[in-house]
Amino acid sequence: MKIAKKQEDEIGFQLAPMIDMTFLLLIFFMVTTKISKEQVKVDIKLPTAANATIPSDLSNRDIISIDGTGAYYIGQTPATKKELTAHLKERFKVTPPLRLYIRADKNTPGKQIKEIMRIAAEAGAVNVIFGTYQD
Repeated sequence: MKIAKKQEDEIGFQLAPMIDMTFLLLIFFMVTTKISKEQVKVDIKLPTAANATIPSDLSNRDIISIDGTGAYYIGQTPATKKELTAHLKERFKVTPPLRLYIRADKNTPGKQIKEIMRIAAEAGAVNVIFGTYQD
């Protein structure tokens, strides 16, 4: 009696799913980059600093802006002090550690800067950078 051998299917590399994933990742990064650039469109005249440097990692930061009158913005959305505090505390709960990029107008009152730092500290911010122009 002869026993027939099972024919083994040749295992090949599936190229179509790899191409699909590449395009999905490409679209994802194009969309998120556009969103990040849109968040800094609040009209602010940044101060200059002699020792200003560009941080090596600007990713995963909430962008908080303060205009010359002391009004707060989360991205491009105007916010009250209470809304800002609630937003930062929620962000800390959802995705710790909390990292902030604060853009304050050069005419922003100093007490507003102190206030945003107090709010950030209470919310649990561990890394805060300020936007400036290099002198």
